[in-house]
Amino acid sequence: MHHFFVSPGKIDLGQMKVYIDGEDVNHIKNVLRMKAGEEMLVSDGEGNDYICSIEKYEEGSVVAGITDRSFEGTELSSKIYLFQGLPKSDKMELVIRKAVELGVHQIIPVSTKRAIVKLDQKKEQIKIRRWNEISKSAAKQSRRSIVPKVENVMTFGEALEYAKTLDLKLIPYENFKDMTETKKVMKKIKKDMSIGIFIGPEGGFDEQEIERAMEYGIERISLGKRILRTETAGLMIISVIMFELEQ
Repeated sequence: MHHFFVSPGKIDLGQMKVYIDGEDVNHIKNVLRMKAGEEMLVSDGEGNDYICSIEKYEEGSVVAGITDRSFEGTELSSKIYLFQGLPKSDKMELVIRKAVELGVHQIIPVSTKRAIVKLDQKKEQIKIRRWNEISKSAAKQSRRSIVPKVENVMTFGEALEYAKTLDLKLIPYENFKDMTETKKVMKKIKKDMSIGIFIGPEGGFDEQEIERAMEYGIERISLGKRILRTETAGLMIISVIMFELEQ
């Protein structure tokens, strides 16, 4: 079943209709060649999903009737916030796509001390638009009920402040080898928690950044004996959390 997102204002629960406009109209009509009566999944980006059947094409829009509101959503019971140190090249695109597939709630790019990538304001906004489009595409593919937002780039200090109110905050650190303690920390994960994950760039976190993170109540964890790349580390820990939450 094909999946599309619309703004909540495009859903009329009184008339039990959904109105799809924008670039999705051309995709539905001319690429997918969907006909009246064909079903699709429509989400409002706020956690609500609807099974809809195409009724007709109007000028610049697709009109679909809501046939079922009981679709079982795919969202995790906890919200995961990924604070990703800016990686080189197009690695951020891979991280975003896969993190969205795994169920992340929000992605915050972070400029850290050892990050090689430096974005000026113009380049940053271009990147942010591109990254949010990737998030939307991945959300459609994985049938998410929301489109996880990619925030503007934050400094490490801003990211620490942003994460202050989260229930549990984790920072994988290659110099922390205590797997017993790590397992104790992971046992804290419960449903309905907000969880922050801090991932360093290629060069990892500076020791002073780790110390600052600990002052903010962020707990160090180990990802095992192997050193993982920045584009692997976050996905690994999200996968572990996803497994814990979906048992």
